[in-house]
Amino acid sequence: MPPSSAPSEFVRGRGVLIIRNAASGTAVVRADPADTFATRLPEAVVQELAEDEDLADAVLSAMASDAPPVVLGVYGGDGSVSRMAALARQYGRPLLVMPGGTFNHFARSAGIADVDTAIDALERGTTVAVSAIEARAGERGAILALNAVSLGAYPELIDERDRRRASLGKWLGGIVAAWRALRTAEPLTIVRNGRRAHVWSVFVGIGRNDPDRVATMQRETLVEPTLDVRIHHARGSRLRAVASLAFGKRTAAVLRALGLMPPRLDVERLVVGEFELTVRPGEGHPSVYVHDGELEEQPPAGFTLRCVAIPRAVEVFAPPPGSTKG
Repeated sequence: MPPSSAPSEFVRGRGVLIIRNAASGTAVVRADPADTFATRLPEAVVQELAEDEDLADAVLSAMASDAPPVVLGVYGGDGSVSRMAALARQYGRPLLVMPGGTFNHFARSAGIADVDTAIDALERGTTVAVSAIEARAGERGAILALNAVSLGAYPELIDERDRRRASLGKWLGGIVAAWRALRTAEPLTIVRNGRRAHVWSVFVGIGRNDPDRVATMQRETLVEPTLDVRIHHARGSRLRAVASLAFGKRTAAVLRALGLMPPRLDVERLVVGEFELTVRPGEGHPSVYVHDGELEEQPPAGFTLRCVAIPRAVEVFAPPPGSTKG
């Protein structure tokens, strides 16, 4: 959409609430943005979210105050950004995204390389109406995802990593989890349109993704209300199942050159507006799915997952079209 004009007070951050997630980005070394906030957004309200604090509660409290925020901002990773996006949609506020996580897939897709780039967009008032995934499973209400929803090998790897995180940390825990997956991963049973299939993984991305990847973790378009689904059928080895989870272009290219990525015939692709399947976890499989890196536990007997593409789900401050992505 065309750029909008930001009120002049946004230049100093008046009316802006920024929630910092202290737990985000602990696997990487990143400069603390406190000085940048103080210099460029001195009138913004900046609140650090402790580990036992809930993002929704913090925003609810701010919205119920005598001076509710006009802009909802978040400094954190993809999980924090998606949760704040859902709140921005709920309260009808534009979203200010500042990358502070490990991978920052959405921020990179939006061309937001760092905190200064995000503040530049806020000052200019350039926004984009971003499409998103609305995912429903079991009895829980809808969840908004800005990148992807996944089943199978990736959620199980995240589950294993999180269980080891307290003792090993996120980075080392992830390595151990991947090593264990190479030895123990088993196909997952899904049922779609009345047909049963054994798969290594299912990725439901929003917006068309790189056709050469299985793990559609970083969208290539912000506005297209389309689900790009990749179903990796279990016709190959565990090694290929784990290698297929590579979501970086360079990493995927190297693995493909080494013959470690699954052949294209093993990966079914669907470009649709909505997608539904039933998951039947086998013995030893956790009953889980992942949305933007956040793990959701489900009943052990299985669950039905439904994803719908939502156009113009939330307004996000972003660099003008044509800007170089970070």
